[in-house]
Amino acid sequence: MTDTTIRRYTSERETKEEQTAEEKEETAVCPECGGSLVSDSERGETVCEECGLVVEEDEIDPGPEWRAFDASEKDEKSRVGAPTTNMMHDKGLSTNIGWQDKDAYGNSLSSRQREKMQRLRTWNERFRTRDSKERNLKQALGEIDRMASALGLPENVRETASVIYRRALDEDLLPGRSIEGVSTASLYAAARQAGTPRSLDEIANVSRVGKDEIARTYRYVVRELSLEIQPADPESYVPRFSSDLDLSEEVERRARQLLQNAKEEGVHSGKSPVGLAAAAVYAASLLTNEKVTQNEVSEVANISEVTIRNRYHELLEAEDSVHP
Repeated sequence: MTDTTIRRYTSERETKEEQTAEEKEETAVCPECGGSLVSDSERGETVCEECGLVVEEDEIDPGPEWRAFDASEKDEKSRVGAPTTNMMHDKGLSTNIGWQDKDAYGNSLSSRQREKMQRLRTWNERFRTRDSKERNLKQALGEIDRMASALGLPENVRETASVIYRRALDEDLLPGRSIEGVSTASLYAAARQAGTPRSLDEIANVSRVGKDEIARTYRYVVRELSLEIQPADPESYVPRFSSDLDLSEEVERRARQLLQNAKEEGVHSGKSPVGLAAAAVYAASLLTNEKVTQNEVSEVANISEVTIRNRYHELLEAEDSVHP
């Protein structure tokens, strides 16, 4: 490259920079009166301070859609990308490669590009789970999500179960126990903590481990992690049983009243909360003339009809003692 070419290139660049600077100066002053311009972010307009002429309108606001009134609120609302979650082994911070085999415009990729993207997906998966701990977490959190979906548990229960499992993994509670057993016990504990309990039978129906192992692992995890879990309240089962049996609000209210009377008399002590709730729903349906059979209630609650009959008589006796 000769000196003449370099000088010409430099002079052209300087000319362009001067033109850009002149354009900026022109836009910085009012074309009508030559006054200075200010930007009104609330209305999305650029106006003249002197004459009030609106030079630009409907400007794009690059700022966030939320408002903050102090520094802490600003830090709390500030975000980049999706929120982190304990339900994913990497907390949702890694990148996923889509499976659609399409580009940004929705067009299908060529066969060569598809092969390339498949190789990238494979390596991406390998890098996302680089050690045994991450592979363990990925399998366990997938199990928790699957079981929670089958049981209809809300997202907050899944988050809590994921936190409990992470704590168990960090404190080295898994050696000698299966991943499925500890993840099921974590979900069972989280559901009880959140006030949306599921019975051991219901948990065992969707789990890949037996009922005895779940109970044993649950007791171990609760003891080692010092989890504070209150005994399950029979009243927390009533809405679900009533809903599954298509019973009215009156039946649900009457069943709650029967259980409260049983608590006053101390009948609930040492009894299965699921059995008490099922018997209360059965008794309340008879008292309100919305009859259901013991067989229907036992199928919904997953307990025997004998248990329902025994608890049913005890509830009615407690009712007579409180309201003779």
